Amino acid sequence: MVTNFHMPPVGYGPGSQPEDDSFDYMSMPQDMRTFTAHFPEVDDVSGLGAALGLMAEVANAADRVARGGAPERFDLSTLDAANRGLIAETMGEGEVAMKIRSVPAIRVQESVFAGIWGLGAAGMDVIEVAQAPAQAKARAFEPVRPATPDGAGMGVVNAPPLLVELLDKSGNYRASRNVHVVNLTLLPHTEGDLAWLDKRLGLGSTDILSRGYGNCRVTATATPHVWRVQFFNSMDTLILDTFEVTDMPEVAIAAGEDLADSAARLRDVLEAIR
Repeated sequence: MVTNFHMPPVGYGPGSQPEDDSFDYMSMPQDMRTFTAHFPEVDDVSGLGAALGLMAEVANAADRVARGGAPERFDLSTLDAANRGLIAETMGEGEVAMKIRSVPAIRVQESVFAGIWGLGAAGMDVIEVAQAPAQAKARAFEPVRPATPDGAGMGVVNAPPLLVELLDKSGNYRASRNVHVVNLTLLPHTEGDLAWLDKRLGLGSTDILSRGYGNCRVTATATPHVWRVQFFNSMDTLILDTFEVTDMPEVAIAAGEDLADSAARLRDVLEAIR
């Protein structure tokens, strides 16, 4: 009996593919910032009583603020270099940094203890214990670049109704209400839409960078209670782009539980120093 004979297909089977062990993998996320306890090396605490006493008071203030108390400030300008150096080494640098464009301009750096902030400016060197620095909230919407009532230009497609929504929520904002979020990532928009919204909302005085798993960049607009909040992954790719209508975006706020934990951890460090 004669049957049809078929040649095996070409390009399949062992040895048919080039041997190349090199693969182009996507870069994996890395450099996530986490808390690591740091205990300053102090051989002799004599002469450092002022720093130790002030930091003990900061820990007590963190407990009070955690329970709903008002923000508290501690002036470092009267301390000598040794005492200020111990405080700086103990506090370290945490995830959140801010720039407040005021007169004078204020730089803000959260310590490794959430809710304990270092504020520096011309004539200012203080520690503030708060969910968020009071000046960052009070001056946030002071215009660096005022909102401009430009008409719709080239490439403006979906921005006008978004602006109406944001201005309505801004004008009727109440602190007791939930945060209102406009998620640009889920909405169709053009580069012209974003540029037009930027002009119509203006630029405020507070910029925030939160570094954790990737970065979160927060910018106050010149429109009351309206913030631009952008999340980037560890490769600095924009993954979430929003406007939030609120007093201060949650990403920049230390919760009460965080402040209570900071008080306990700071006391542990002080005990180790002593």
